Amino acid sequence: MTLEARDVARSGLSTRRASEVAGLVRAVPDFPEAGVTFQDITPLLADGEALHDVVRSLARSVSGPQVDLVVGMEARGFLLGAPLAIELGVGFVPLRKEGKLPPPVEAVTYDLEYGSARLEVRSATVPAGARVLVIDDVLATGGTAAAAVDLVERCGAEVVDVQFLLEIDALAGREALAGRAVTSLWGVPA
Repeated sequence: MTLEARDVARSGLSTRRASEVAGLVRAVPDFPEAGVTFQDITPLLADGEALHDVVRSLARSVSGPQVDLVVGMEARGFLLGAPLAIELGVGFVPLRKEGKLPPPVEAVTYDLEYGSARLEVRSATVPAGARVLVIDDVLATGGTAAAAVDLVERCGAEVVDVQFLLEIDALAGREALAGRAVTSLWGVPA
């Protein structure tokens, strides 16, 4: 992955280190189906120092007021969200796929690039009035993130920041999050 100056600045890392860390992300063409390029963050997650650099970068880039809670989408949002919550000194709540949580749950159905899905949360775990940071690994079309924001707000909480490790700029996912504070560490060509 080739980084632009804005990507290096957003990460807060040196140019060399940002390139090393971003280079751990592997683009997998035609997965999970033809025409989709999957961004495999597994090599980055497997490198403890790189993962720590990413978590610290995400924590430094929190915009808006103090965060009370981090919420991450299943599944890769869990992998970044839990360590980010620890770094920020707050709790973490997972947004799960349908049927993974015992009732009562709050739920929202949304469209994906290649189908539809449903997110659920135990509403009691997201207190009304909490200031929430929503995180996922990749911002593509913004459908999952917009659904997550909707779900958190249905619980009465306030979404103060939406963060991503990677953003596929050409898919214009930020449009689905218009009016929100959105941060991504690195842009990815489509």
